[in-house]
Amino acid sequence: MAAAEDQNPASLQPLRHSPRLRPRNGYGVYVYPNSFFRYEGEWKGGKKHGNTYSGQFVLGEPQGHGIMKYKAGGHYEGELSQGLREGQGFLEDQDGQVYQGSFHDNKRHGRGQMVFKNGDKYEGDWVRDQRQGHGVLFCADGSTYKGQWHNDVFSGLGSLVHCSGVTYCGMFINGHPAAQAKKIVVLGPELLEVVQGSPFTLSVQLQQDDGEVAKSESGRVLKISAGVRYVQLPEYSEVSFFKMDDAHMETPIQTPFGFQCIPYPLSVSTSWGLEPGSTVESARADLLLSKKDSEPVLDSEAFHGKGDTLSILPARRHEPCCSAAYQRVDQGCAEFVDIHLGAPPPGMQPYLFLPSMLEKAGNRPKGDRSPPEVLSTAQEPLRGTNRSDGTTAEPSTAAYLGEYVLMVCDVTSPPFLGHRLPTTFKHLRILARGDIHLPHVPEDHPEALS
Repeated sequence: MAAAEDQNPASLQPLRHSPRLRPRNGYGVYVYPNSFFRYEGEWKGGKKHGNTYSGQFVLGEPQGHGIMKYKAGGHYEGELSQGLREGQGFLEDQDGQVYQGSFHDNKRHGRGQMVFKNGDKYEGDWVRDQRQGHGVLFCADGSTYKGQWHNDVFSGLGSLVHCSGVTYCGMFINGHPAAQAKKIVVLGPELLEVVQGSPFTLSVQLQQDDGEVAKSESGRVLKISAGVRYVQLPEYSEVSFFKMDDAHMETPIQTPFGFQCIPYPLSVSTSWGLEPGSTVESARADLLLSKKDSEPVLDSEAFHGKGDTLSILPARRHEPCCSAAYQRVDQGCAEFVDIHLGAPPPGMQPYLFLPSMLEKAGNRPKGDRSPPEVLSTAQEPLRGTNRSDGTTAEPSTAAYLGEYVLMVCDVTSPPFLGHRLPTTFKHLRILARGDIHLPHVPEDHPEALS
């Protein structure tokens, strides 16, 4: 009996110290020397293997202020209730995204701000882990949205300032502008007729699918360029065609009017004064365009020119703009003022119709709109005309009579919301002074038949 009693203290000693030993694997509780902190959770190989919590407890549950480190990565520091995030706190997730603000039922709820892994920053209202209510999004690319949110996307009234300089103020639906521009429309008649040597103005609108002006949108950069009909019709021009030398050869552009054109230079009226905030360098960048920038943009080629739009003042002069001019859209509208088509450039040679060609053209059936035959024999390019005194007059500084095309394209860079508007075309005819041209009537129209 005495021997048994002697063995009892020794046999009970391991049991008394066993709670202090860390379990090697499985679930367990570790109380730190400072009983204010403890760990309750999974263990593996004698090490904590799961979420770890350091902070206040009430009835065995994390309650009050504490720090929770998550097994998957990231941590939370702030207020908790029954083990869940509740109140104000700071959360960094496993991707490094940071949220600071209000929590409810373990979710972001109330006012808060978050920095996303792509660099975007949001400040505003949250509802159950989604941006909802009013908030401001600062994008890493420089774009900013301020307005209403629903289900984590733009929804309701808001304003978007895009990094390209385009602004949209109005209604958003499911993350997209509700009244966004879809097309470029040049106002005026289908066929624009201009007297030779006269400047003209082109008014442009950005329209929605239903034809309404996209007044909510401003800041798109539009580029205007010109082209001349590659093979002219004798009833409209004394020139049969324009030939480019090898150094200036360019691919003809197909137009929606049933013929091809080749790029033709235009100039625009500019003033010496600039709008507030613009610079001389920006004006020079708009005017002295490179050869590459002078080509019509018919696709999503990036526009590299920057600078404010030149102001239009009474004191003007024409500056060659390398067949292009730029304007920024204001509330869905833009205007290209005092456009001027000059003489062909040195690399473009106009060729006269030969008399035999004109005779053939005069004998063609009425309504035959096919281009005249171009003879294979060499022709001399059109040069100065002979005066009665024997001297030679220099060719006109104005464009030759004939058919041309104006092209207006969206060159906003980077593209607004990822895409540019399609290019629009305007049919232009240069007439001689004093010509009276009646409106064109289709041949199958009742008036034409009568």
